[in-house]
Amino acid sequence: MRIDEDTGAAPRGTGGSVTVKLSGALCDLFPGSRRVVTLSAATVSDMIDELDRLWPGMADRIRDTRPAIRKHMNVFVDGERAGLGTPLAVGAEVYVLTAISGG
Repeated sequence: MRIDEDTGAAPRGTGGSVTVKLSGALCDLFPGSRRVVTLSAATVSDMIDELDRLWPGMADRIRDTRPAIRKHMNVFVDGERAGLGTPLAVGAEVYVLTAISGG
């Protein structure tokens, strides 16, 4: 899948257009990735699949084999914590963040 160089948008698929904001730590692992991307997806799982099409291997950093969101990753849709099945409304704002832990 290609990203429009002017808008940063991926071509629209069957889902609605959503804005995804990725953590800097995640983007650092994928040269050429963008912190903000607009793409089409119906659910969080679909969104992760689209991110993986743009930057192969990204899905493995966000989703585990159960499948579920990885322990040290957080996904928020319009300010609410989300799971893989969370639906994405047209215009939703999705944050994919790396959890910070320590002690």
